[in-house]
Amino acid sequence: MAGNPERRRALLDAAIDVLAHEGARGLTFRAVDARAGVPAGTASNYFSSRDDLLTQAGSRIHVRMTPPPEQVDTAMRPEPRRELVAELMKWLVRRMAEERTGYLALLELRLEATRRPALQAELNRAVREELDRNIRFHLDAGLPGDAGTVLALYLAMNGLLLEHLTLPGVLPAAELDRTVDALVERIVPETRTDPDR
Repeated sequence: MAGNPERRRALLDAAIDVLAHEGARGLTFRAVDARAGVPAGTASNYFSSRDDLLTQAGSRIHVRMTPPPEQVDTAMRPEPRRELVAELMKWLVRRMAEERTGYLALLELRLEATRRPALQAELNRAVREELDRNIRFHLDAGLPGDAGTVLALYLAMNGLLLEHLTLPGVLPAAELDRTVDALVERIVPETRTDPDR
């Protein structure tokens, strides 16, 4: 297997684009080579099989969708209250809308994972790690709620993003912030300002 990390990333990004625009059935080495603008046969030098390409694309999507630490630091400057959780969830929606291709590719991979045990194992690992990381982050930051709160937010936001990014007419963009506020209000306990209460 070829070892140029920049070329490998470019091929994986091309694979993500192919997944988002053509679906899992359209993901071939030839399609990835064409999308990446490289000579035919390049992708097959970097990935041992289509399954290998799918699995590595799944890992790459999570890297692309993770915000840089400095953006997280900036977002966490306000006091850790329910209102901050709502702002973080709105930020998540904006980030996913900006990374729509990656999100749609991930949906394609999730569907494909129902038929490919190795891909399912990789996505289970990656998504569970991300969920555990989010739970630790929430608790360490002193945000209101517990691990169950984070799980409920995760499930609610996945549903919201699925609707918004696949059927935007169901949940118009103008309603997104209000919907996020309503979800957070129902899921996240109110912040207690008086420790003696």
